[in-house]
Amino acid sequence: MASAGIVIIGAGMCGGNAAVTLREEGYRERVVLVGDEPGAPFGRPPLSKTYFRDEEDLTAWMVKPANWYEENDVERLQARVEAIDTQAREVVLEGSRKPIAFDRVLIASGGRNLRLAVPGADLPGVLGLRTLADCEAIKEVAVPGSHAVVVGMGFIGSEMAASLRQRGVRVTAVVSGVGPLARVLGDAVGSVMAAIHREKGVETLVDDRVVAFMGAGRVERVLTSRGAIVQCDFAVTGTGIEPAVAVARASGIAIDDGIMVDERCRTNVAAVYAAGDVASQRHPIFGRVRVEHYNNAERQGRAAARSMLGATEPYDDLLSFWSDQYEHAVEYVGQAPRWDQFVVRGSLEQRRLLGFYLGAGRVLAVMGLNRGGDPELDEGGELFAAKALVRNRVEVSPGVLEDEATDLRGLGR
Repeated sequence: MASAGIVIIGAGMCGGNAAVTLREEGYRERVVLVGDEPGAPFGRPPLSKTYFRDEEDLTAWMVKPANWYEENDVERLQARVEAIDTQAREVVLEGSRKPIAFDRVLIASGGRNLRLAVPGADLPGVLGLRTLADCEAIKEVAVPGSHAVVVGMGFIGSEMAASLRQRGVRVTAVVSGVGPLARVLGDAVGSVMAAIHREKGVETLVDDRVVAFMGAGRVERVLTSRGAIVQCDFAVTGTGIEPAVAVARASGIAIDDGIMVDERCRTNVAAVYAAGDVASQRHPIFGRVRVEHYNNAERQGRAAARSMLGATEPYDDLLSFWSDQYEHAVEYVGQAPRWDQFVVRGSLEQRRLLGFYLGAGRVLAVMGLNRGGDPELDEGGELFAAKALVRNRVEVSPGVLEDEATDLRGLGR
């Protein structure tokens, strides 16, 4: 009996890499890549940075050139998935009477921007960033001299604030904690990032939140919980995403902050896999975790493809991300939603440091600010050396980590 092939739901970085990997691994049956955005799969990081600032196009961020898919017999469909029939093993598309049969299906549907549940959130001029169309909409209004309110200073909000300033836009940022990225990197680093943004001209309202957007037919001002009223020409919300799980939930697939998968990206339903932003994975090192970063989307998509082809190796990537803001570079390896100690090697004041996140004396994660090198490529860099500390959960005293004379490579061994 002929194979029905593999259907991939989601045509972003994760789904695109899965399709490429299937072909690279020698799979020759049907592959269908279904996504609701136009264009070939690409990485989103430049949408808040270099592409937004008109410094580069998206060529270098494409998973493969657009013609690769046709040349390698990967069907690309721009459509929304209405249902996954796990019994009949069919994917039903909105507006189509002809379902797509599958032997295996990968859900790489990513996430959708969270909408602030406050009055005026649907006013024109209140913009989010997720897609290329979103980016173009923000670029259109981000003219020099205009005034933007950035709501939330996680990765997207921080990078957008920096890029808007670099485009000559006045920026007021509303931050729920002490500073940008504080929830992920801690208050010490958050305070440093807040100072960086203030020096670049960002008015930063810390420990505050937006309670209403106001305006006559379009956003004109923002009200915060501390009573600030900020006049603006537009607002950019960077308040996180929610995993796109509605179709999976309706299909009886286990959901808990994302689609639950095991070490090999398998769900509780036979022949159904998930990866990327939407997947809550049982990670061999970090436990149950859902990751919303480029590096994970790329690598987990590839791992899921190999798993669908019968590979038994667990996906045990160390998880990493980076963020560029102005001339400052943040790198991070590991996973530490909570930690007992934050140990600094270098200087917070000079904004050049490695930071170690410790739990019960063991290294859970390491971050670098303007120091450490690329953890993936720079084998001589400190952050590359620190990866072994994270992977092996090395127990080490803070004094040893702080000591500039300590060879991190020796500790990892």
